[in-house]
Amino acid sequence: MTSFNTLDQLDPRGKRVLVRVDFNVPLKDGRVTDDTRLRAALPTLNELLDKGAALVLMSHLGRPKDAPDPAYRMQPVGEALAVLLGRPVRTLDETVGPAVEAACAALAPGQVLLLENLRFGPGEKNNDAQFADQLARLADVYVNDAFGTAHRAAASVVAIAERLPAYAGRLMARELTVLGQTLSAPRRPFVVIMGGAKIGDKIAVIDALIPRADLILVGGGMANTFLAASGTAMGDSLVETDRLEDARRLAAAAGPKLVVPLDFVVADAFDAAARTQVLPAAGGVPAGWRALDIGPATVADFSARLAGAGTVLWNGPMGVFELAPFAEGTFAIARLLAELPGAMTIVGGGDSAAAVEAAGLADRMGWVSTGGGASLEFLEGRTLPAVAALEAAAARG
Repeated sequence: MTSFNTLDQLDPRGKRVLVRVDFNVPLKDGRVTDDTRLRAALPTLNELLDKGAALVLMSHLGRPKDAPDPAYRMQPVGEALAVLLGRPVRTLDETVGPAVEAACAALAPGQVLLLENLRFGPGEKNNDAQFADQLARLADVYVNDAFGTAHRAAASVVAIAERLPAYAGRLMARELTVLGQTLSAPRRPFVVIMGGAKIGDKIAVIDALIPRADLILVGGGMANTFLAASGTAMGDSLVETDRLEDARRLAAAAGPKLVVPLDFVVADAFDAAARTQVLPAAGGVPAGWRALDIGPATVADFSARLAGAGTVLWNGPMGVFELAPFAEGTFAIARLLAELPGAMTIVGGGDSAAAVEAAGLADRMGWVSTGGGASLEFLEGRTLPAVAALEAAAARG
């Protein structure tokens, strides 16, 4: 079990707290278009502010090329956060340096600063010691509440925790508790729903879950590869031909635990305006057609297998849910989980989280993870750099 300090061990009154948040949010025309990650940070931020702290917030945004990029400035994020917090948020135009240090030193309890994008220089991604030294000069203590970046060995995640007293925020702690319990002691039956485009991204996760899960229901593009590996013709569907042997190995290891679709919604083009039809999986997909969603028989089959589940972990959509004709399978799974009595339902971040948001059902899930890659690596059984850094900080006392 992980052992790190949380906000329960921190008295932040009168302190400047440097908080690593995950504000890597989508922007359009200078505005935040999805504030899910901002809202996820509010419990930690409000608790610290209510207890008399001054906050210095830091995050990356997008993938700038280690240099300032106007498209990835934090100003729109600060504006959106100010609305949610109900108090001013001052966004700086630098991340570190004398001007930033002076602004932080002048902070009063209850005030909030947001640093410029951490990735506007190479120090963040390189876990650079000098960059971490500069960050550490901005505050008295450090709180990591950015589970979405927990799998990155970055300066604001690892090196900073060696330089300041370090604590896990409420979101980080909850993510690790929920996912940890899912792996170590799930309420049974434990059903995993695995989707998304590719098997290649999730081989290690499936390997780790086969001995733990009671059932693994497979949809999305990765189901195509499993079916192709068993000899089913998949037409023009996405199939990872270099992963067929992996699919055969996983299917053999899982045995009857691993369940593939009974039918598909197929289309004659990757297009919302394409011709579509529902075909049984047993007959394969004809040339010129591609499977883009699970069909109604699969939804019914998965529904029957989910009945009575104690824990359900869902990672990856069942089809190309961004295109309306191929969204029903994914949204049907979201509705099934929302209505499942007595089950702990965990949505494993990334596209799955976007899907339950799009379906308007995120608040009906037991837990929606904020980390796509981080949750996958955790479920693989890997030690996340952020967690290791927090544990090391706690061990130092």
